This record gives sequence, C-alpha cells and structure tokens, in this order.
Amino acid sequence: MRPGAVFLAVGTGIVLHARRTILHELRRARAVAGAAQNALLRPLPPHLAGLGLAAAQLSADRGAAVGGDLYEVIATEHGVRVVMGDVRGHGLAALGTVAAVLGSFREAAHDEPGLPGVLRRLERALARHQRTREPHHPAAEDFVTLLLLEIADDGRLKALNCGHPWPHRLRGRRAEPVSTAGPLPPLGAFPLPYELPTADLGRHLPGDTLVLYTDGVVDARDARGRFFPLPSVL
Repeated sequence: MRPGAVFLAVGTGIVLHARRTILHELRRARAVAGAAQNALLRPLPPHLAGLGLAAAQLSADRGAAVGGDLYEVIATEHGVRVVMGDVRGHGLAALGTVAAVLGSFREAAHDEPGLPGVLRRLERALARHQRTREPHHPAAEDFVTLLLLEIADDGRLKALNCGHPWPHRLRGRRAEPVSTAGPLPPLGAFPLPYELPTADLGRHLPGDTLVLYTDGVVDARDARGRFFPLPSVL
C-alpha cells in the first residue's frame, strides 16, 4: 500500500505543479497580449478637431480579454476619419490582423483624398497579412467587418460600410441608425467591387452624438437570454 500511496502523492504533486505552471504561463501570455492590444488601441483624446470622443471595450467572455475589435480616430486635411472594425475570432490570432488593418488606416487616412481609396488600401494590407500566414493558422482566412466614417469641417458625414452595424445618431431625444442601406461584404471575405459608393449621411450637427459599436453589443444576452436593447438604452 505504501508504494502506491507514495506514487499517488508524487503523481499528484507533478500534476499540481504542471497545472500551476500552465496557469502561470497563461496569465503571462494574456498579460503580454493585453499589453500588445493596449498599444494597438491607443487611448483616444477627449477632444479632437472640435469633436468630443470616448471609447470603451468590454468582453462578454472573461476568457477573451484579448479580442479582435479595432478603432481609431484621426484628424486629417480631409476631415476627421474614423475606423471601427471587428476581426473574426479573438485572442492572439486576431491581434496580427488588427495591427495590419490599423497600421494601414493610420497612413491611408492622411494620404487618400476619398474613403474608397482608404478602403482599398486596407484591403491590400489585409491581403498581404493573410499571405504571410501558414495555411492552417487560425487567422489564415480572417475577414473583418469594417466601418469607415469621414466628418468634414462643415459637418458633412460620409461612410463606407463592410458588413458592420451602422452607428446610431442621437439627436435630441431620438436615437436612430444613420442608415438602413445594405453594407458591402466584410473585408477579406470577397474582393471589393469596382465601384465603391460612399454613403452620404447628412450633417453632424452641434449637439449630435454618434454611437459606433461592434456586433458584440447587439449579440450580448442577459442571464434570461434576452438580447441587449441598445436603441432603448440610448
């Protein structure tokens, strides 16, 4: 009996040590990935070119602290340009795609006179990133839902939408989607069409608020299985 007891104790000790080691490595990996994500998703300034800004990210899954959401706001000579997107999947596999898309946007937003040019630059950056992946890599066939917005100095609002939820505009006591038009396919799922019609969304007036979000908001459910009621909350 004693050798069995000793073996069990040693075996249990090995298992517990391995478990602690694995948990420690997981925590380290999450910390590193979280730091990388924070470096990619830079904090937005509270004010930019006369606009008030705020951003927040909250994962519905505690185990998915590192996600594929992306956003950026940049003041350019063409107006304030905004990108919001959601990479398929989450975790470390999605971070490379986030980096490729954001890096391209931060350059193209300044260089391209129109949103179609910006979007085509993002498509090429995503394609280059995908070509560097191994065929069996989790992100080898990533696609991205993506929204591009441009707010001109006079408040004119334009957009290109690739499979992303339309923002809501808060004006007075009303909260409505800025558009109900069908979007383009997600970026990376199919080649972009030759014509990229930019949506004219009217003017962003003083006192207006635009609420941009990913589909994780409207897909979230409470403990009773009810979807998050975004319009009524706004």
